[in-house]
Amino acid sequence: MRTRRKPDWLKMRPPSGRRFTDIKASLRERNLNTVCEEANCPNLGECWSGRNGPGTATFMLMGDRCSRGCNFCDVTTGGMEPLDPDEPTNVADAVAEIGLDYVVLTSVDRDDLPDQGANHFAQTIREIKRRDPGVLVEVLIPDFQGEPELVQQIIDAGPDVIAHNIETVERLQWPIRDRRAGYEQSLSVLQYVEDNSDIHTKTSIMLGLGEHAHEVYQTLSDLREADVDIVTFGQYLQPSRTHLDVFEYVHPDVFDTWQQVAEEELDFLYCASGPMVRSSYKAGELFVDALLREGSSVEEARQAARAAAGQ
Repeated sequence: MRTRRKPDWLKMRPPSGRRFTDIKASLRERNLNTVCEEANCPNLGECWSGRNGPGTATFMLMGDRCSRGCNFCDVTTGGMEPLDPDEPTNVADAVAEIGLDYVVLTSVDRDDLPDQGANHFAQTIREIKRRDPGVLVEVLIPDFQGEPELVQQIIDAGPDVIAHNIETVERLQWPIRDRRAGYEQSLSVLQYVEDNSDIHTKTSIMLGLGEHAHEVYQTLSDLREADVDIVTFGQYLQPSRTHLDVFEYVHPDVFDTWQQVAEEELDFLYCASGPMVRSSYKAGELFVDALLREGSSVEEARQAARAAAGQ
């Protein structure tokens, strides 16, 4: 075990502001969960307070308990409850009340359900789009155990971005991820979306878990082979003492290098890379918004996203 003192570049602002308060009240009123809260996201204050534009929240569907036990994640495992049939409508209501024009949806894993929750996920997408077709919807989906017909249900619902996180390099998939997850399985989900739709795909990689540079490069190469469009890099932070230890705190310069490699050498459309970046990260959303809503070129969209993120 290697202990590390948290460096200065990982300091966070506490959540505050009227926007933060309003979003939290709207979520509690409808009994909705967000991954922002459940996973203790370090950007919660920035996104909810809207410091760099409109406030953003990532809704977590299908409850606050997961059927899997990944050793990096702070979401509670087990004790699964029935799905709330009103959740798709409640999420759409909250989106309208908060005034979001870009929505991120994710979920816990629900291996306990016959369709692993795919239909519930799809219903939520459709309900948001039914209310306002102009809302851009990004979904961060489970792997659905690699079953293509379940991934197809998500595609058919018409989101604008489908994300699925590979999380780490192939060697470290276990013990970082639950044994039911896997490197090839995650690649197959992303490849299926690319092969069967024109929807943009996205994934995320954590650094600081003991990965080697050549393994990160191989992961990026495998993702490009699967035609993934957008990748994000962030620093793994230990949620509690019962979770995996941080192997190292990766310097921001290393994150900058991976951004350059991803975009300039491997031709990803966009890479958001930094210690505090998470898979549902506002700069990535702003890139997609500029690309799809504004009709910007890839380079213009990159510049707009980085300007908004203060880069």
